[in-house]
Amino acid sequence: MLDSLITFAARGLFADASWGTWIAYFILVTQLTIMTVTLYLHRSQTHRGVDFNPVLAHGFRLWSWLSTAMVTKQWVAIHRKHHAKTETEEDPHSPMVHGIDKVLWDGVDLYRTAAREMCSGEELEKYGRGTPDDWIERNVYARAPSMGPTVLLFINFALFGAVGVAIWALQMVWIPFWAAGVVNGLGHWWGYRNFESADTSTNLSPWGLIIGGEELHNNHHAFPSSAKFSLRRFEFDIGWAAIRVLQFFRLAKVMRVAPTLDVRPNMNLPDAETIKALVSHKFHVMSDYFSGVIVPALREDAAHAGASLKAMPRKLRNALGSGGRWLDADARERMGQWVSQAPTVKTVMEYRHRLHEMLESRNGDMMEAVRQWCHEAEQTGIRALQDFAARLKGYHLSGSHA
Repeated sequence: MLDSLITFAARGLFADASWGTWIAYFILVTQLTIMTVTLYLHRSQTHRGVDFNPVLAHGFRLWSWLSTAMVTKQWVAIHRKHHAKTETEEDPHSPMVHGIDKVLWDGVDLYRTAAREMCSGEELEKYGRGTPDDWIERNVYARAPSMGPTVLLFINFALFGAVGVAIWALQMVWIPFWAAGVVNGLGHWWGYRNFESADTSTNLSPWGLIIGGEELHNNHHAFPSSAKFSLRRFEFDIGWAAIRVLQFFRLAKVMRVAPTLDVRPNMNLPDAETIKALVSHKFHVMSDYFSGVIVPALREDAAHAGASLKAMPRKLRNALGSGGRWLDADARERMGQWVSQAPTVKTVMEYRHRLHEMLESRNGDMMEAVRQWCHEAEQTGIRALQDFAARLKGYHLSGSHA
């Protein structure tokens, strides 16, 4: 009898479960962890883009404690600091600083280092304000974070025995690899960009299915407080789909979604609506400038020189969108030499620099500065630049991406 009990305990309650059951359970629990991180820790607690029913919010907190051992205040503080100090020495996990290999394969160590450095003191309070501070947070979740995964280990063992332990081990590396490694690493190193944001963030895929929509990382950096990460018609954010379902059942309240940038035709002068749109969508504006002005200028100068657009390496062509900000010194010098020999490109890059400075500084009379920029752009005789100036005058915000 005792031997039978020991054998049963070792095998778990679902001793006769099939491989399909094990895989289904693994997918369920890892996706629940992903959703907890992206919906609760990221979109709700860090950026306040969505609020959840208190019971559901605490369910997220409990599962985060069980499956990640991450303390809400620390996670929020580290991520807010990442946005505030992106791509600088103070960024907790920038591949531009630490290297892609370090962030991708050892991102969890960077997270732990950042957590230790701000485990108390001014930074934790500065970046972690507004997070839960009730009795259970102070005395259980924050005081004994490692106890959560230990409890989950016993739960998995009770369910599936030794197989449950193996599932638990995979659960423990799931978030460190996908969130700390892939999103923080590859999401600032490889992929496509919708917006010329002030960092190297990229969208890893237009279909955010595997890691809760976090694949759309460039979109998120362009509009951090938006609860929805998919901002193009061809993109899909499974995290946003989950929020909409929860919203239908009144378990979630969307607080912020990125507004849509539209264009009013035949505007003679930029007005207050134009300025509001420029300030809200400065990264979108710079992206439009790259695709609508710089790329056509590249083609024009290449055609005049009897050369192909590919004569300039793709890395340098793409870097024109950021003014070469993320290139090393040698590459930036090569880009400068190439631009100096292409008259049209040189002119539009000068106007790009002025536009960028205008949107970033916002000093003085921005309305007058924008009007002056548009007037001078129209006098250049460069068709793409003239068309962009006309388009810029008509920018305005219309609804949202919901």
